[in-house]
Amino acid sequence: MEYHNPVLLKESVDGLNIIPNGIYVDVTFGGGGHSREILKRLGPEGKLIAFDQDKDALANTIEDSRFLLINQNFRLMKRFLRFHGYKTVDGILGDFGVSSHQFDVAERGFSTRFEADLDMRMNRDSNFSAFTVVNKYDEEELKNVLANYGELRSAPAMARVIVEARSDGKIKTSEQLKKVLSRFLPAHKENKILAQIYQAIRIEVNQELEALKEFLLQTNDVLEPGGRISLISYHSLEDRLVKRYIRNGLFEGEAEKDVFGRVDVPFKAVGKFIIPSDEEIKQNNRARSAKLRIAEKI
Repeated sequence: MEYHNPVLLKESVDGLNIIPNGIYVDVTFGGGGHSREILKRLGPEGKLIAFDQDKDALANTIEDSRFLLINQNFRLMKRFLRFHGYKTVDGILGDFGVSSHQFDVAERGFSTRFEADLDMRMNRDSNFSAFTVVNKYDEEELKNVLANYGELRSAPAMARVIVEARSDGKIKTSEQLKKVLSRFLPAHKENKILAQIYQAIRIEVNQELEALKEFLLQTNDVLEPGGRISLISYHSLEDRLVKRYIRNGLFEGEAEKDVFGRVDVPFKAVGKFIIPSDEEIKQNNRARSAKLRIAEKI
């Protein structure tokens, strides 16, 4: 099964500061690129537990006694680590967003390049798809999805047009949706605006930001002191959550100070954020918007 090169491979795995007999978690297994690099650096006593909610990723499983792949959403990380007997771990790597494989398989409906049914489910066992959002959400709900997750100024008008169009019959495919929203897609900006529309619907379908928040809050519970998180985000909504959690242990507002003006936060940032080199972007276009943040549990 074709999966592209993992993004920021060396930098993200270096960021874990791996100890050979440690226990590590890769919460976004995908094609297994990051996992293979972690296993290379582990000794015979080391362990790696990986998560992926997409059944397609199971075809890439690694035959290694030190490796375990769990077919679940990473928002359930703590529960499934405990289930398999792991209370704490030494490092956690996450490469968020849609995998290259998901983008490249036309019928998954993630890419603006293909005509496909409105789907966008990362977990294909779910009954909730892009079709549900486009055809069943009311105008206010659609407006909020497009505004909050796509950061689209025309969200109110787009929502109105979708609701009007579907009164003549269901909107079933990406081409139908494009046609319905064609007035908002000037030729010079079509791809950019379509990408924002798709991002908004995809985030809603997969509850991506809720899952990310739940996952981040669990990292403090499962990491050993001195353990690290190494997290790659692809858009500002994800990166903002990661950055704020590392800085404040919160997603909104500022952390409270004690009487001495000290802030009690679970993590300290390791260095500044890292972006891919021009060379990596040239070889792997998906890397262009990636941002890696590394932090250590205090």
